[in-house]
Amino acid sequence: MNVEQIIKTEKEIPLESRTIIHFMLVNNRINEKISSVLKPYEVSLQQFNVLRILRGQNGKPANLSTLNERMVTKMSNTTRLVDKLILKGFVNRITCPSNRRKVEINITSEGKKALIKMDTAMKTAEKKILKNLSKKELDQLNGLFNKF
Repeated sequence: MNVEQIIKTEKEIPLESRTIIHFMLVNNRINEKISSVLKPYEVSLQQFNVLRILRGQNGKPANLSTLNERMVTKMSNTTRLVDKLILKGFVNRITCPSNRRKVEINITSEGKKALIKMDTAMKTAEKKILKNLSKKELDQLNGLFNKF
């Protein structure tokens, strides 16, 4: 990926700026591909992330705080994400009758079934996105990311 070609400039971009722009371009391309893979399931990447977190709870309910802590993309609208997943029948929410601030969220069997299909589509997308990188290069790239 040639940064200068993509942003259509002929002047040389300083290395630090070029690196940051490169990160942003790669991030955008990955997000576009993943969003297109999840589109048939009518879920966003953030909703997919919530479903994976809930599945990882192994039957134990999660609260909004747990979801926020474990989200890849930190955001303040987790309640809205959960509401949308409830409408799809993928999760349910139970409010404690004695403490209305205590809310437990679980993935439904319908959510688990949909997530299995999404997982398959995501694995295929990941392979396509990373097809030009060897295992050694992926290890190196992850090592460099860890420096951040």
